[in-house]
Amino acid sequence: MFGFLQKIGKSLMFPIATLPAAALLLRFGQDDLLGIPFLSAAGAGIIDNLALIFAIGIAMGLAHDGNGGAALAGAIAYLVLTSAIGTINESINMGVFAGILSGIVGGLLYNKFYDVKLPTWLAFFGGRRFVPIVTAATMTILAGALGYLWPPVQDGIDAAGAWILNAGMFGVGSYGFLNRLLLPTGLHHVINTVVWFDFGTFTDANGEVVRGEINRFLKGDPTAGPFLSGFFPVMMFGLPAACLAMYMAAKKERKAAVAGMFFSIGFTSFLTGITEPIEFSFMFLSPVLYVIHALLTGVSMMVAYALDIHHGFGFSAGAIDYVLNYGLAQNPLLLLVMGLVTGIVYFVIFYFMIVKFDLKTPGREDEEEEGGSGYSGDDPVDVRAYHMIEALGGTGNLTSVGYCTTRLRVTVKDAEQTNEKDLKRHGAMGVMKVNKTNVQVVIGTAVEFLGDAMKKRLADGNPAPENTEPVTEGALSEPAMEKEILAEDFLMPIEGEIIPLSDVPDEAFAKEMMGPGFGIKPSGNIVYSPVDGRLVTLFPTKHALGIETDTGVEILIHVGLDTVKLNGEGFESLVEQGQLIQRGDALLKLDLDYLTANAPSVITPVVFTNLSGQQLDMLKNGYQQQGTASILKIN
Repeated sequence: MFGFLQKIGKSLMFPIATLPAAALLLRFGQDDLLGIPFLSAAGAGIIDNLALIFAIGIAMGLAHDGNGGAALAGAIAYLVLTSAIGTINESINMGVFAGILSGIVGGLLYNKFYDVKLPTWLAFFGGRRFVPIVTAATMTILAGALGYLWPPVQDGIDAAGAWILNAGMFGVGSYGFLNRLLLPTGLHHVINTVVWFDFGTFTDANGEVVRGEINRFLKGDPTAGPFLSGFFPVMMFGLPAACLAMYMAAKKERKAAVAGMFFSIGFTSFLTGITEPIEFSFMFLSPVLYVIHALLTGVSMMVAYALDIHHGFGFSAGAIDYVLNYGLAQNPLLLLVMGLVTGIVYFVIFYFMIVKFDLKTPGREDEEEEGGSGYSGDDPVDVRAYHMIEALGGTGNLTSVGYCTTRLRVTVKDAEQTNEKDLKRHGAMGVMKVNKTNVQVVIGTAVEFLGDAMKKRLADGNPAPENTEPVTEGALSEPAMEKEILAEDFLMPIEGEIIPLSDVPDEAFAKEMMGPGFGIKPSGNIVYSPVDGRLVTLFPTKHALGIETDTGVEILIHVGLDTVKLNGEGFESLVEQGQLIQRGDALLKLDLDYLTANAPSVITPVVFTNLSGQQLDMLKNGYQQQGTASILKIN
């Protein structure tokens, strides 16, 4: 349940990201600024339809592949729910909860039915096309139930909201504390959504009823703002002051290294109200500081309430929103006074706690306490990391380092500056320049250790170790790679129906003479790589190809039976033999009509030719779309 709530919280960022645009349009169009109703109406178009936007965003966020089909399902779920439920009880207004529920249902149904196969006479409505249909049916049933069940639920929510809104300083303080405390889990988005978009009601000049703290503030409700105001002193002054305290408390030799980071994230917090870069810099290193920060946020909210300050934002409590919404605010100048005091409090408390209790904030981490650079040249992985960085163009060219199961996936400024010969000299099995700024280096199963060593070196500027001699082959040897394919690492290579290998009408394949595998009755016309690896064989007749994965598994994809006799007719190769490939790369284009008419069968065996004492487990069968993951595993 906790993980599911985290997914919802993360998905809420899609619709919440539209708020800055809405707030800008809404404010600039009002009479105290530009006085252009056209702009206000454009902004209101977003604000007034947030529930629908939530339905779309959450459904897309919950979808396993982020497909637009899920977004359509979320929208249909919302429209069906809100239209049908009103016929039972016209007074029901679920607000953003209708969007949240619709998005959840749409996303879950998409994941359940996106690959469903229907009988041939209904095949057009199968797969993703089936999702809106089942969504509409499901939401019709839910609307019938909620027509009777929702009113007491809404009464409970309204009662809770009324209690918090009327709880004075305790209510706003509790919200501010929980808002920050739940940030590491992502659940703060969930409580923000309720407070910002549902708590409280206001009838504007046009007679329209709006709900939620942000909506009411932007629409001119004079009572709105207490649940927003107290964030401004913390985000504009408190957290930047915390950055200054952490810089002052950093070890002398580390101050230069962390100064730029602290200035950048501190200024970002002041200007935009984006605080996560600061908070994540110390919340895990020194959790006690983070709890203090959450408490100080609650105190700031309570003080702002006591001073009768009403200010708000469309995005976050930074200087941009402070200035933009100044004309709607009540006692906004007091926030600046509060901010100066808050900054002093944050600096004093953070500096005292860090120094007094030796808290490990950036610049004071344990690994920095050892003398010397830590790069003696005795560690072969570290030496290898040094050479790899240099071969990729050095720190001036290398932007970031990541890795998957067997490959370094690096971002560079210019891929042409990478030295493929040197990379292979220091242990790379292959190099692929994906585009001008992305390079993949095949290392093998020890890639995690090398990648972590490279990240550490990049952070320190990649100083040369005492011994820069290339590491001998023996020192770099890795444990023998298991011929393993994880379920998520193998994709369906072509759209079609999976069948058992024993059903392939060819004795050599059916009796697994060349190895275990499965067959496909293809309905697509392009064969894609199911794995990361190298194309080791491309037959001259193009009817078959062999792939070796990064973990040593050899795969034969043989398109059709007796298709070698076609001498390449009906096939178009999209890659070259020896080329490094990755999952999803297009390999072979088929003229399926020609092959069907001229070959005994278009059934395509996919065979694993070098498994020894290992088990191939098929996890899915029947019709599967190209790119579907988790259809098999090898262990």
